[in-house]
Amino acid sequence: MISYKHTQIGYRMLFTLIALVFFYTQLFKIISPEISSNFIIIAIFYIAALIFASFITLKVTIDESYLRIKFGYGVFSKKFSIKEIASVESVRNRWYHGWGVRLWFFPYMWIYNVSGFDAVEITMNSGRIYRIGTDESYKLEMAIKRATEFNK
Repeated sequence: MISYKHTQIGYRMLFTLIALVFFYTQLFKIISPEISSNFIIIAIFYIAALIFASFITLKVTIDESYLRIKFGYGVFSKKFSIKEIASVESVRNRWYHGWGVRLWFFPYMWIYNVSGFDAVEITMNSGRIYRIGTDESYKLEMAIKRATEFNK
């Protein structure tokens, strides 16, 4: 049974993807009508579009056993065992933490974010720290706390 499910849309990434498609459409018109001669440009476009599309949404679900996060269409995903979560708290990321999947060294933590600065920080029993960006940090924090208390 799923006790929490929420998908956050990263509008900045969506806007960037639309701008990228527009830019490359105009570039194709300017460079050459012969598409086969522009294989490298087309390949770069598709790779960039796939990367941006994979970070448009961040889906967070909590069930009896796991807290799961999934970016976009699922290329980037992670699951955390509820039993391994030691603590949870709502936090605010700084602007320089960025968006996407980030490894931060001071303090050492992983950040998963698609938009905004609000996040929930979970500390695992091993001491590892993870931040999950969300636009409803209080609800996510309470859902994780309920799940961890239920599994004790």
